[in-house]
Parts: sequence; structure tokens; C-alpha cells
Amino acid sequence: MSGPLEGIRVIDMTQVVAGPIACMLLSDLGADVIKVEPPEYGDMTRLAQFAKGGLNSSFVNNNRGKRAIQVDIQQAAGRDIVLGLIKDADVVVQNMRPGVMERLGVGWEGSSAVNPEVIYCSMSGYGPSGPYADRPVYDPIIQAMAGYVALQVNPQVPIPDLVRNGVVDKAAAWMAALAITAALHARNEGNGGQHIELSMLDIAVQFLWPDGGMADTMLSPEIPRGFRLSEIYTLSQCADGHVVYFVISDQQFEGLFTALGHPEWMETYGSADARSGKQEELGGLIGNAFLEWPVDDLLPRMHENSVPCGHVNQMEDLPTDPQIVHSGTFVEWEHETAGRIRSPRMSAVFGGTPAPFKASAPLLNEHVDEVLDEIGITAEQKAALLEAGVIKTPPT
Repeated sequence: MSGPLEGIRVIDMTQVVAGPIACMLLSDLGADVIKVEPPEYGDMTRLAQFAKGGLNSSFVNNNRGKRAIQVDIQQAAGRDIVLGLIKDADVVVQNMRPGVMERLGVGWEGSSAVNPEVIYCSMSGYGPSGPYADRPVYDPIIQAMAGYVALQVNPQVPIPDLVRNGVVDKAAAWMAALAITAALHARNEGNGGQHIELSMLDIAVQFLWPDGGMADTMLSPEIPRGFRLSEIYTLSQCADGHVVYFVISDQQFEGLFTALGHPEWMETYGSADARSGKQEELGGLIGNAFLEWPVDDLLPRMHENSVPCGHVNQMEDLPTDPQIVHSGTFVEWEHETAGRIRSPRMSAVFGGTPAPFKASAPLLNEHVDEVLDEIGITAEQKAALLEAGVIKTPPT
């Protein structure tokens, strides 16, 4: 077996982050993903700096495990190539602004006309309609509009900030992969193909709400306002670094007090009732106690006392973290032109249908010949398409 989605073919007509990651997830699960890129430079992430051998980290991290072909779908012959790919595909994913793919003839209607069983997933910033539908969008804009920036505040430095990675892009990618696999299951149950429409704003709100919306969920006036986790998450400064911890139960507070060398605090703050109304007072004591401890001395004491906590890893520390090494989270592999590359594996481990790691990332237009061969394009037709500028020659 080569993964639970073995035998599924995906036509990836996405760019940048959210759509490409969604399709890479499907590839990691065993699907055959064909990435269709526009003329000139292809997916705009290929333009990122620090490239080697035709690849860079921005492209590799979002497109590993795919095959790639360049097609000018603004020409009728290019549209026909894409429809030929869609005819034999199971899934199509696109993330252009609403209406663009329809005007090009490869939207839901055009695709389902050649393949009624296809699962067609449209990803956009705000959905297909509404007052914001035509606006261009990137991850940080959605973060701002969906409440992430407002919640990203350290109480000690109350200035809103961004989540400094593409959290909404990645949430959208995971939701797209989930929705597509659900639609594939529905098709297997006899429900045919269907169109999935995903709004990044909708996904961002849904993803944030379970904890970010804790104070805004229960609407009955007799229920007091709840709290948000953002108000109680703590980054604690030690004598030489920082520790993140999170305690809720009386037992965990006892472990924290003991680790900090102040078990006597249990007499005053040992129960939830005793701590009620004294959060600021207790927080000051705990904060000052942390400052007396070096990280390497305090963390073992916290672990010994079953206090949920962790040190602050730098990104360059992740590949050597003992648990990450034990789990085999990272895979290092050699690319023919780009050299040695490190990538995380699919995080889900399937006992019955394991998905082997696909140690590959496509160069621009690398698979044009084999993909066109698979849909029956002859050598003579390829020559005509090349002359017309619909396709390009593969990299040498």
C-alpha cells in the first residue's frame, strides 16, 4: 500500500500556501497530485530567494510529493489540456479569486461537465459572494479580521500582534483536505461529485472559536462572561530564559509551588476558592519566584512534580529535540538538483495503510511530457502546443 488515498488523482491549480499545502497533504496520504502552473515563473513561491537547483524552501515546504506541468489556460488549447486532466481526475483544487476559473472555462461547471464524479474544491479569502468577495487577501489580513490579532496580546505588554506564521493558511489547508476526503467518502456512498467552497475567513473563525470564543459563546444574560485562554496563557521569565507552563487543578498548583521551592503557599492558595480574587497577588509571587531559577534547574523540578510545562525551543533546536528525534518527525533526503533537504513527515501514522514519505519536489514543468502522455497527447500535438506557447519544454 502507498497510503489511504492510493489511486486518487488530484489536479492542483493552486498557488502560494493554503491550496498547495492542502494538495500536499493529499499527496502525503497517497494521492497522485499533478500541479498545474501558469506560464512564465509558475507558482509565485518559486520566486522566493535562497533557491538552489530550481527549488527553494517556500516551494518545497508546500509542494513536496507532486508532479508539475506548466499550461497556459488562457488559450483554448491550454484549457482543453486541463479539462483532459480533469476528465480522469478525482479531485480539483483551485484558489483563484471568485469567478476567475469560471471565465477560463475550468470552474465547477466546466469541470463537472467533463467529469460529473469530480470533487471540485474552490478556496478563496471570503467565499464566492458578499461585500469582501473580490478583495485580494493573504494570511495576516485574515488574522486581523478574524480576531487573532486582537487576542495575540501578552498581558504584561498589552499590544496586539500577529501570529507570526501562516496559521490561517495552514488551517485552511487542513480543512480543505478534510472536506475533500469527506466528499470522496460521500462519492463512494453513491452521492456523486460535488463542489466544495471554502472561505478562509470562515475557517479562521471556526478554528479560533473553541478557545478564542469562550467568552462569547453562552449568550443567556444570567450567565457571567467567561474567560479566554489568551488571558491566562503564561510565558514565564526565568533567571536565564523562559518557560511555558499551564496549571489548572489544585494538584498542579501544589506541584508548581513545590517546584518553585514554596510548598507553604498551599496554605493560602491551595484551592480554587482560596485563589479566587487573588490572581494578581498570586501571579506576582509566582513571577518573582521564577526569576530566581535558571531554566535547566527549574524544568526538572517541574517535571518531577507533574507540572505541565516546556522549554522554549528555537526553530533550529527542533531537529535535535529528543522527542522529535524519537518520533522520526523529520526526514532528510537528497534532491537531484537542490541538494539535501529536511522536511517533516505526515504527522498521522496509519497502522493499516501506511503512507511512505515522498522524497521529491517538482522542478517547474518537470513532468510535462509524462503527464501529457497519460492523457493521450501525441508528439505531433505536443510540437504544435509548444509552437503556440501553450506548453513549454521540460527543464534540462
